[in-house]
Amino acid sequence: MLFAHGGGTARRLTDGFGRFVVSGGQLILLFIGFQIEDPRGWLGIAIGIAALSVFGWLGALRRWRSIRDTPTSQVASAAQGYVELIGRGKALEGLPLVSPLTGLPCLWYHYTVEEKDGDGRWKHQRSETSELSFIIRDASGECLVDPEGAEVLSLRKDSWERGDERYTQWLLLQEEKIYVLGQFATRSSLVLELDRNADIGELLAEWKRNHPQLLKRFDLDSDGELSLREWELARNAARREVEARHRELRSAPDLHVMHYPEDGRLYLISNMEPEKLARRYQWWAWAHLLVFFAGIAGAFHAFRLAF
Repeated sequence: MLFAHGGGTARRLTDGFGRFVVSGGQLILLFIGFQIEDPRGWLGIAIGIAALSVFGWLGALRRWRSIRDTPTSQVASAAQGYVELIGRGKALEGLPLVSPLTGLPCLWYHYTVEEKDGDGRWKHQRSETSELSFIIRDASGECLVDPEGAEVLSLRKDSWERGDERYTQWLLLQEEKIYVLGQFATRSSLVLELDRNADIGELLAEWKRNHPQLLKRFDLDSDGELSLREWELARNAARREVEARHRELRSAPDLHVMHYPEDGRLYLISNMEPEKLARRYQWWAWAHLLVFFAGIAGAFHAFRLAF
């Protein structure tokens, strides 16, 4: 499970990253503690572990309560504001998004590439997260989902090694059940603002990241490069696809959109059932609470030894 239009990377705090900050920080403190023998040093380490546990407990509790306290709405009757939707995933009209690693059509992807160093340790080389919008639909209608700023948790994880590189990807696939918790808004297609040139540029950039597929489609003379004429063909294809997407968006009398809440509340997208998500965060909250009390007990014991 892991994360996630626009440049919302700074806002994208993922479930995996949050646990890394807390659990990883606690492991580092424990490692440091085993290198020292001074009880006063252990006192500071125990207090630090307890403090990180509070941070983790608050984050897990916030997520658990957000999922538990927000009832599921239907797209057609959802109130404007913070809601929970469940529906089947669907790509916008045109060529679907594909994973750059496997070429598999999907709604969203995140991948990382690691390289093994001389000591046999894996080091991060590069990673990428898609930001193209997609649609979820239920029995009452369809809603556009903008993944910018979202925590995206996926059960679909693949990992493999090739030589000295390790590849890991997480996907949301078309037609699977998607859960979204975030800000719901209905916008009239009459006032919908669509930037044709910006969307063409974004789509071309998406195609360029999957270079083999781009060559397969537009490298007419099979020389491994795109000539000016072939690149113009790609631009024309991107223009037609963007215009088709814009027509699709404008054809609906009302456009329903899920996006990042302006008040900073949790924005979550997942292919997990909400009940399982809630239980997951509830268990994490209890785990952090237990570690907190263990840290407090350790701090008290270290204090008695030091003073």
